[in-house]
Amino acid sequence: MNVIQTGFEGLLIIEPRVFSDDRGYFFESFNEALFEKSTGFTNKFVQDNQARSSMNVLRGLHYQNEPIAQTKLLRVLSGAIWDVVVDLRKNSPTYKQWYGIELSADNKKQFLVPRGFAHGYSVLTETAEVFYKCDNFYSKEHEGGVFYNDPSLNIDWKIDLTNAIVSDKDKVQPMLANCNSTF
Repeated sequence: MNVIQTGFEGLLIIEPRVFSDDRGYFFESFNEALFEKSTGFTNKFVQDNQARSSMNVLRGLHYQNEPIAQTKLLRVLSGAIWDVVVDLRKNSPTYKQWYGIELSADNKKQFLVPRGFAHGYSVLTETAEVFYKCDNFYSKEHEGGVFYNDPSLNIDWKIDLTNAIVSDKDKVQPMLANCNSTF
């Protein structure tokens, strides 16, 4: 596997080693020993999530506060998404900055999003299936969010936001300056 640094501490792009031939392809999507050796990440993943969405769906920006914060390892099983994170860690040199990457079934890239980031994505293809591992369980009382279209962030979601399909919950998330992050 190839591990790419993003310039944000702990935020990594993982490119698996893919073996292709006339039958198709094979790759290890997760190997705990190799993953730990390559990334230094030693937490155990305890929950897997999968979501299917249509084109122009925008999910996020979500996070969970301590002590139930989550690190996520994301990949796309079908289609393509524009995956975005915002650094909420007050002592980080990249605090209040965002980073985006296209994840797709074709490029097979994975995105390791550490605790302390708000996360969201927009769907770029007719449909997309997203799969992600979490190192902590979902906790409604610890969840938080940031408004996806906060002008202070100026995130390029790679879709026309006038056509975005956004949940009622995500439409009323607070601006970054008012979010309840504990990081």
